[in-house]
Amino acid sequence: MRYISTRRGPDAPTRSFSDILLEGLAPDGGLYLPEEYPTLSASDLDELRIVLREEGYAAMAAGIISLFVDDIPADDLSAITARAYRTPAFSDPQIVPVDALEGTDLHLAHLSNGPTAAFKDMAMQLLGELFEYELTRRGDWLTIVGATSGDTGSSAEYALRGRPGLSVVMLTPAGRMTAFQRAQMFSLLDDNIVNVAVDGVFDDCQDLVKAINMDADFKATWHVGAVNSINWARLLAQVCYYVATWLRVTEEGADASSEVSVVVPSGNFGNVCAAHIARQMGVPLGTLVVATNENDVLDEFFRTGVYRPRSSADTLATSSPSMDISKASNFERFIFDLLGRDGDATRALFDEALARDGSFDLSGTPEFAALRDTYGFTSGTSTHADRLAEIARTEQESGYLLDPHTADGVHVARAVRSQIEGPLVVMETALPVKFADTILEATGHLPPVPERFQGIEGREERVTPLANSAEDLKALIAERVRPGA
Repeated sequence: MRYISTRRGPDAPTRSFSDILLEGLAPDGGLYLPEEYPTLSASDLDELRIVLREEGYAAMAAGIISLFVDDIPADDLSAITARAYRTPAFSDPQIVPVDALEGTDLHLAHLSNGPTAAFKDMAMQLLGELFEYELTRRGDWLTIVGATSGDTGSSAEYALRGRPGLSVVMLTPAGRMTAFQRAQMFSLLDDNIVNVAVDGVFDDCQDLVKAINMDADFKATWHVGAVNSINWARLLAQVCYYVATWLRVTEEGADASSEVSVVVPSGNFGNVCAAHIARQMGVPLGTLVVATNENDVLDEFFRTGVYRPRSSADTLATSSPSMDISKASNFERFIFDLLGRDGDATRALFDEALARDGSFDLSGTPEFAALRDTYGFTSGTSTHADRLAEIARTEQESGYLLDPHTADGVHVARAVRSQIEGPLVVMETALPVKFADTILEATGHLPPVPERFQGIEGREERVTPLANSAEDLKALIAERVRPGA
């Protein structure tokens, strides 16, 4: 399997999986995708169902990932997934259990059983194992420079802390995360972890990461890699849980007519982009519902065809903070597919039109006209009042306590339910303990604190403030990162 950039020209070379794993962003500023998506036939899905039932999630994931990776031996890949998806790192042996939400006609796919209680663990635990494997194989080292709105950072740091040959510099928007999210990250005092609070919003952090990646000399000198969902391996890991979700909701012998639709709370478009890829592979996912909060850039696009990222000043601080994103970096991967994998056309939109106009408009194109039928996308949005009401209602009616982001998803799911036939699954994003203030406001009580998180907010913290400056970030990396460590 070879990989191409979303902005590639016709003569651009392809890359191997192991190369793009360590590289992250392509040199031309694009994002990597496989030359073509492998397909899963009905018999393939039947076999994966047996593997999932008899051998477990890790073995099923190895089977899917092997379709995209031909430069890691199969036995090594199986060992990697076995280490990534195991108990007690994940609190449930199913890794991703799926069950009906009592009192509704909805299902929940539980993605919050990992070490940091967020769905990001599903990708980060695998990414940590892949990084260590490949760096050991090459005798190399890597400096991870990432951005987080709350959950990516802690998941990455817990997956990479103490690993040889890896340093992590993680950018956070100052004052934009919950107390629990800050404590999870800033209380990690490992020598290879550098937490940074940027004077700005998440999009500013993400822009700094991209600026570092676009400086070829600096990137080469400091061996800069990525754990954000610009890294293809992140999405590959997430594809696996959509396959598992379909298998767990459907019955033995289900075929392409047994469609399962999903609702995905979305900020950076990575999670739902993985659903898109699974659908392109032949997994019978019907409708892909993008659920946004008040930062509704993606909802606006799927309703109107206009992609109009907001400025930092216009990006709202909400009670579902991990979705406070206005520049969805993974959106470029979907647009590349939507435009027939035309790298020149994709570059013209993301490298030229956005820089020139601050937006682009596909509303009058045949591609946008066919978007719902061809790719299954629709969308909806949620407000602070909506998520508070949904948290309270779901706890009262179903006895289940939602985190704010999943509440956005459930709110949108209820709104679109009448338009969708068959099972509808909301992809849970996190445990409510990460968002105690919002839970208290919605229900009048604090969320329960799992034993493994007791006392986390009282620990010593270490974080470095930083101006919104790429040059200042480069200086910090040069000061704090130990080459080869």
